[in-house]
Amino acid sequence: MTADQPRPLLVTHSGKFHCDEVFAYTVLRLALGLHEPGRDHTLARTRSAGIIESGDIVWDVGARFDAATNRFDHHQRGAPTRPNETPFSSAGLIWQVYGERAVAALMPAGAERFAGQIAADLDSTLVLRIDEIDNGVAVDGPGRDNLGFSTLVGEFNPTWDDPAGSGPTAGDTAFLAATAFAETVLRHRVDGLRARMDAEATVLGAHRSAEDPRLLVLERGMPWKNVVHNHALPVLLTVSPASNGNWMVDTVPPEPGSFAQKLPLSEAWAGLQNDELATISGVPDAVFVHLRRFVGAAKSRDGALAMAQATLARLTSR
Repeated sequence: MTADQPRPLLVTHSGKFHCDEVFAYTVLRLALGLHEPGRDHTLARTRSAGIIESGDIVWDVGARFDAATNRFDHHQRGAPTRPNETPFSSAGLIWQVYGERAVAALMPAGAERFAGQIAADLDSTLVLRIDEIDNGVAVDGPGRDNLGFSTLVGEFNPTWDDPAGSGPTAGDTAFLAATAFAETVLRHRVDGLRARMDAEATVLGAHRSAEDPRLLVLERGMPWKNVVHNHALPVLLTVSPASNGNWMVDTVPPEPGSFAQKLPLSEAWAGLQNDELATISGVPDAVFVHLRRFVGAAKSRDGALAMAQATLARLTSR
C-alpha cells in the first residue's frame, strides 16, 4: 500500500471476542500483507451499523454473507454450511477466500507449491474445529476443550473486574494480543505441514532414483516411515545422517508403530559396538547395532551403506 492509498477498514464486532473472529483477523492480515492497525489498515471493533456498512471487509457481524463484497457473517438465517452441514464460523468463511493466500505468505521461497495442499489440510482440521466449537456442534462439546486452541484464544479476554474490559475500546488490546498468539500457532502449524510435505516429496524422489528399491538413502535426516507406509514402498532399510555425525541404518517396521522389523540387522551384530562390531561385520567404521537389531550406525555414509547392503545380501543367500 502506498502512502496516498486509503487504509482499508476491517470491521468485526466489539465486546467479548471468540476464536473465530480472532483467527479470521489473523488470516486477513497475513493474506493482505497487513502488519499494524492504524498504520497500514484500520481495525474497527464495533456494533455501529454505519461503520459496519462502510467497512472494506466485515466478519462475524453485519448479518450478511457475501464473499464478493467481503461480508463474512454467519449468525443470520440461511448462513452457509460446509458440505457435511457443519455451520461455518467467520473463521471458516474467511479461510475459504483468504486461507491459501495466508498460507502462501508464510511459505519460504520455493515452498509455495505446498500452499494449496496445506490450506486444504488446515481447513479440514484446525479451521473446521474452530467452526464446530464456535457454533456449538463439536462432538465433545466446547466445555471439554479445556486446552484447545479456541479455549486458549478466548482466555485472552479481560476478566470481569479488569478495567480494560470496560469502555468504548474494551478488549481491543487483548484482541490484538490474542491475534499475535493465533498467528504464532498458525505459523508453527503451517511450517510443520510444509516440512512434512517437503520430506514426503524428498523421500519419494530418493526412492524413484534408488538403485535398489529396497534401500532408501537420504542425504538429510527427515521423517520417512509414514511415507514408506502410506505409499506402500518396498523399502526394507533406510540409510541417513544423524545429528551427531554418524550415519544410521534403520529397519522398516511391518506397520506404523510396530517394534518389529521386516528385515532386522544381522543377529551376529546384535548389541555389539566399535571394534568388536567392526571385526564381526567387516565394516571398519561400524559404531553400534542395537540389541533388538532395529537400528545401527557407522561413522560414514559408505560404512552405513555397507551394513545395509550386507543385511540385504542375507535375503539372496537364504
